[in-house]
Amino acid sequence: MLRILTWILPALGFLTCFGTTASADDKKAEEKKGTVVTIDGLKSAVPGDWKTEEPTSRMRAYQFKLPRAADDKYDGEMAIFFFGPGQGGSAEENIKRWKGFFLPPQGKNIDDVAKVSKLKVGAVDVHYLDVQGTYKFKERPFDPNAKEELRPDWRMLGVVFESKNGPYFMRLAGPAKTVAHHKKGFDDWLQGLK
Repeated sequence: MLRILTWILPALGFLTCFGTTASADDKKAEEKKGTVVTIDGLKSAVPGDWKTEEPTSRMRAYQFKLPRAADDKYDGEMAIFFFGPGQGGSAEENIKRWKGFFLPPQGKNIDDVAKVSKLKVGAVDVHYLDVQGTYKFKERPFDPNAKEELRPDWRMLGVVFESKNGPYFMRLAGPAKTVAHHKKGFDDWLQGLK
């Protein structure tokens, strides 16, 4: 009997340690996740380093500040807009408007620096714009009296998410290096909406 106990006790200790390690790994994975965003019953957690902010307007359902890349002057921002079912304009209208936020480099037109793709997230049709150039920043974009500030080397990822009660409009914008740093997290979050 003693011989059996001397064999079982170390084995139980090993299994306990193994179980603790798995739990620690699970805990680390959970810490990497941020706020869970819900859109038409679909949910996905944003990356853990995205800071949830109070939306700056009633049109914004969610707003996040994304930490800047090392050399960048500004943080990035990701906002999700919702105007009501069937409102806010078509995907084509929004993509055209978003392209208008940018000036292309000299000698190019906006379509040279913008890529539009269509994809599916689950059963949802998605239009995805990736555009880069000089951003025509306005503190209040729809105010004709708001001062415009040109910000060179900026990038925006714009998404029209045509869910059943949508559409929802998502924009991640910021300095090009900062957006490049956060693009994978944004794409993973978007594809994770289930």
